[in-house]
Amino acid sequence: MFYSLDILGTIAFAISGVLVAFNKRMDLFGVLIIAFVTAVGGGTLRDLLIGETPVSWMKDMTYTYVVLVAAFFAIVFRRKINYLRTSLFLFDTIGIGLYTVVGIEKGIIAGLHPVICIALGTITATFGGVIRDILCNEIPVIFRKEIYATACILGGITYFLLSNFPIQNDIVFIIAGIVVIVVRLLAVKFKIALPNIYSR
Repeated sequence: MFYSLDILGTIAFAISGVLVAFNKRMDLFGVLIIAFVTAVGGGTLRDLLIGETPVSWMKDMTYTYVVLVAAFFAIVFRRKINYLRTSLFLFDTIGIGLYTVVGIEKGIIAGLHPVICIALGTITATFGGVIRDILCNEIPVIFRKEIYATACILGGITYFLLSNFPIQNDIVFIIAGIVVIVVRLLAVKFKIALPNIYSR
Protein backbone atom coordinates (compact mmCIF):
# COMPACT_ATOMS: atom_id res chain seq x y z
CA MET A 1 0.00 0.00 0.00
CA PHE A 2 2.79 2.40 0.99
CA TYR A 3 4.73 1.81 -2.22
CA SER A 4 1.56 2.06 -4.34
CA LEU A 5 0.66 5.43 -2.80
CA ASP A 6 4.19 6.67 -3.45
CA ILE A 7 3.96 5.69 -7.13
CA LEU A 8 0.49 7.24 -7.51
CA GLY A 9 1.74 10.46 -5.93
CA THR A 10 4.70 10.47 -8.31
CA ILE A 11 2.34 10.16 -11.30
CA ALA A 12 0.03 12.94 -10.06
CA PHE A 13 2.86 15.38 -9.38
CA ALA A 14 4.67 14.58 -12.64
CA ILE A 15 1.52 15.43 -14.59
CA SER A 16 0.96 18.63 -12.62
CA GLY A 17 4.56 19.62 -13.36
CA VAL A 18 4.03 19.03 -17.08
CA LEU A 19 0.91 21.21 -17.07
CA VAL A 20 2.74 24.08 -15.34
CA ALA A 21 5.66 23.79 -17.77
CA PHE A 22 3.24 23.92 -20.71
CA ASN A 23 1.65 27.06 -19.31
CA LYS A 24 5.14 28.58 -19.31
CA ARG A 25 5.71 27.35 -22.89
CA MET A 26 8.90 25.45 -22.08
CA ASP A 27 10.65 23.14 -24.52
CA LEU A 28 10.65 19.34 -24.14
CA PHE A 29 13.71 19.29 -21.89
CA GLY A 30 12.23 21.96 -19.66
CA VAL A 31 8.94 20.08 -19.42
CA LEU A 32 10.71 16.86 -18.37
CA ILE A 33 12.85 18.66 -15.78
CA ILE A 34 9.84 20.39 -14.21
CA ALA A 35 7.92 17.09 -14.18
CA PHE A 36 10.84 15.37 -12.47
CA VAL A 37 11.55 17.98 -9.78
CA THR A 38 7.83 18.27 -9.00
CA ALA A 39 7.51 14.52 -8.59
CA VAL A 40 10.62 13.81 -6.51
CA GLY A 41 11.64 17.18 -5.03
CA GLY A 42 9.74 16.82 -1.75
CA GLY A 43 10.76 13.21 -1.28
CA THR A 44 14.39 14.08 -1.96
CA LEU A 45 14.40 16.77 0.74
CA ARG A 46 12.65 14.40 3.16
CA ASP A 47 15.21 11.63 2.61
CA LEU A 48 18.10 14.05 3.07
CA LEU A 49 16.61 15.33 6.34
CA ILE A 50 16.30 11.82 7.81
CA GLY A 51 19.71 10.77 6.48
CA GLU A 52 18.42 8.21 4.02
CA THR A 53 20.92 8.32 1.19
CA PRO A 54 21.06 7.64 -1.68
CA VAL A 55 17.55 9.07 -1.84
CA SER A 56 14.60 6.88 -2.88
CA TRP A 57 14.50 7.66 -6.59
CA MET A 58 18.22 6.96 -6.94
CA LYS A 59 17.86 3.48 -5.45
CA ASP A 60 14.74 2.50 -7.35
CA MET A 61 14.63 3.28 -11.08
CA THR A 62 10.87 2.71 -11.06
CA TYR A 63 10.40 6.33 -9.98
CA THR A 64 12.36 7.65 -12.96
CA TYR A 65 10.45 5.43 -15.38
CA VAL A 66 7.12 6.44 -13.84
CA VAL A 67 7.95 10.15 -14.16
CA LEU A 68 8.99 9.74 -17.80
CA VAL A 69 5.89 7.71 -18.72
CA ALA A 70 3.55 10.10 -16.87
CA ALA A 71 5.25 13.12 -18.48
CA PHE A 72 5.00 11.71 -22.00
CA PHE A 73 1.38 10.71 -21.34
CA ALA A 74 0.60 14.29 -20.29
CA ILE A 75 2.45 15.65 -23.34
CA VAL A 76 0.62 13.39 -25.79
CA PHE A 77 -2.80 13.98 -24.25
CA ARG A 78 -2.19 17.56 -23.13
CA ARG A 79 -5.11 18.95 -25.09
CA LYS A 80 -7.55 16.53 -23.49
CA ILE A 81 -6.04 17.12 -20.06
CA ASN A 82 -6.07 20.89 -20.49
CA TYR A 83 -9.70 20.66 -21.56
CA LEU A 84 -10.44 20.27 -17.86
CA ARG A 85 -9.98 23.72 -16.42
CA THR A 86 -9.27 22.29 -13.00
CA SER A 87 -6.90 19.53 -14.13
CA LEU A 88 -3.73 21.11 -12.70
CA PHE A 89 -5.44 21.79 -9.39
CA LEU A 90 -6.84 18.25 -9.18
CA PHE A 91 -3.54 16.51 -9.96
CA ASP A 92 -1.74 18.77 -7.48
CA THR A 93 -4.35 18.07 -4.78
CA ILE A 94 -4.22 14.31 -5.31
CA GLY A 95 -0.43 14.51 -5.17
CA ILE A 96 -0.30 16.28 -1.81
CA GLY A 97 -2.83 13.86 -0.34
CA LEU A 98 -0.82 10.81 -1.36
CA TYR A 99 2.59 12.25 -0.52
CA THR A 100 1.51 13.42 2.94
CA VAL A 101 0.88 9.87 4.13
CA VAL A 102 4.03 8.60 2.40
CA GLY A 103 6.14 11.18 4.27
CA ILE A 104 4.47 10.35 7.57
CA GLU A 105 5.20 6.65 7.09
CA LYS A 106 8.85 7.44 6.37
CA GLY A 107 9.04 9.38 9.63
CA ILE A 108 7.44 6.53 11.56
CA ILE A 109 9.92 4.03 10.09
CA ALA A 110 12.74 6.36 11.17
CA GLY A 111 11.32 6.33 14.72
CA LEU A 112 10.56 10.06 14.86
CA HIS A 113 8.08 11.97 17.03
CA PRO A 114 4.56 12.33 15.55
CA VAL A 115 4.99 16.11 15.19
CA ILE A 116 8.16 15.57 13.15
CA CYS A 117 6.41 12.86 11.11
CA ILE A 118 3.64 15.32 10.22
CA ALA A 119 6.28 17.90 9.29
CA LEU A 120 8.00 15.32 7.05
CA GLY A 121 4.65 14.48 5.44
CA THR A 122 4.03 18.17 4.74
CA ILE A 123 7.53 18.64 3.31
CA THR A 124 7.14 15.55 1.10
CA ALA A 125 3.79 16.82 -0.18
CA THR A 126 4.63 20.47 -0.77
CA PHE A 127 8.28 21.06 -1.56
CA GLY A 128 8.21 19.47 -5.00
CA GLY A 129 5.61 22.11 -5.84
CA VAL A 130 7.74 24.81 -4.20
CA ILE A 131 10.73 23.92 -6.40
CA ARG A 132 8.45 23.73 -9.47
CA ASP A 133 6.96 27.16 -8.83
CA ILE A 134 10.34 28.77 -8.14
CA LEU A 135 11.80 27.36 -11.38
CA CYS A 136 8.69 28.60 -13.22
CA ASN A 137 9.06 32.08 -11.67
CA GLU A 138 5.88 31.83 -9.59
CA ILE A 139 5.23 32.49 -5.90
CA PRO A 140 4.88 28.96 -4.45
CA VAL A 141 1.30 28.00 -3.59
CA ILE A 142 2.37 27.08 -0.05
CA PHE A 143 3.34 30.71 0.59
CA ARG A 144 0.07 32.18 -0.62
CA LYS A 145 -3.13 32.51 1.40
CA GLU A 146 -4.60 29.27 0.04
CA ILE A 147 -5.15 26.25 2.32
CA TYR A 148 -2.33 23.98 1.17
CA ALA A 149 0.17 22.94 3.83
CA THR A 150 -2.61 23.26 6.41
CA ALA A 151 -4.50 20.46 4.63
CA CYS A 152 -1.42 18.23 4.91
CA ILE A 153 -1.11 18.98 8.62
CA LEU A 154 -4.78 18.13 9.22
CA GLY A 155 -4.31 14.88 7.30
CA GLY A 156 -1.30 14.08 9.47
CA ILE A 157 -3.22 14.76 12.67
CA THR A 158 -6.03 12.53 11.40
CA TYR A 159 -3.53 9.74 10.77
CA PHE A 160 -2.21 9.75 14.33
CA LEU A 161 -5.67 10.11 15.86
CA LEU A 162 -6.96 7.10 13.90
CA SER A 163 -3.85 5.06 14.71
CA ASN A 164 -5.08 4.94 18.33
CA PHE A 165 -8.07 2.84 17.22
CA PRO A 166 -8.10 -0.80 16.07
CA ILE A 167 -8.15 0.10 12.39
CA GLN A 168 -5.99 -1.50 9.70
CA ASN A 169 -2.96 0.62 8.85
CA ASP A 170 -3.79 0.64 5.14
CA ILE A 171 -7.24 2.07 5.88
CA VAL A 172 -5.72 4.74 8.14
CA PHE A 173 -3.40 5.71 5.26
CA ILE A 174 -6.30 6.03 2.85
CA ILE A 175 -8.50 8.04 5.22
CA ALA A 176 -5.67 10.45 6.10
CA GLY A 177 -4.92 11.02 2.41
CA ILE A 178 -8.61 11.59 1.65
CA VAL A 179 -8.79 14.16 4.48
CA VAL A 180 -5.98 16.15 2.85
CA ILE A 181 -7.69 16.05 -0.55
CA VAL A 182 -11.16 16.90 0.80
CA VAL A 183 -9.91 19.79 2.96
CA ARG A 184 -8.07 21.27 -0.01
CA LEU A 185 -11.08 20.87 -2.32
CA LEU A 186 -13.51 22.37 0.20
CA ALA A 187 -11.16 25.27 0.95
CA VAL A 188 -11.00 26.21 -2.73
CA LYS A 189 -14.71 25.63 -3.40
CA PHE A 190 -15.85 27.76 -0.46
CA LYS A 191 -12.91 30.21 -0.69
CA ILE A 192 -11.64 29.36 2.80
CA ALA A 193 -8.21 30.89 3.44
CA LEU A 194 -5.87 31.67 6.28
CA PRO A 195 -6.28 35.12 7.87
CA ASN A 196 -4.82 37.99 5.85
CA ILE A 197 -2.17 39.59 8.07
CA TYR A 198 -1.93 42.57 5.73
CA SER A 199 -5.58 43.62 6.01
CA ARG A 200 -6.34 46.84 7.80
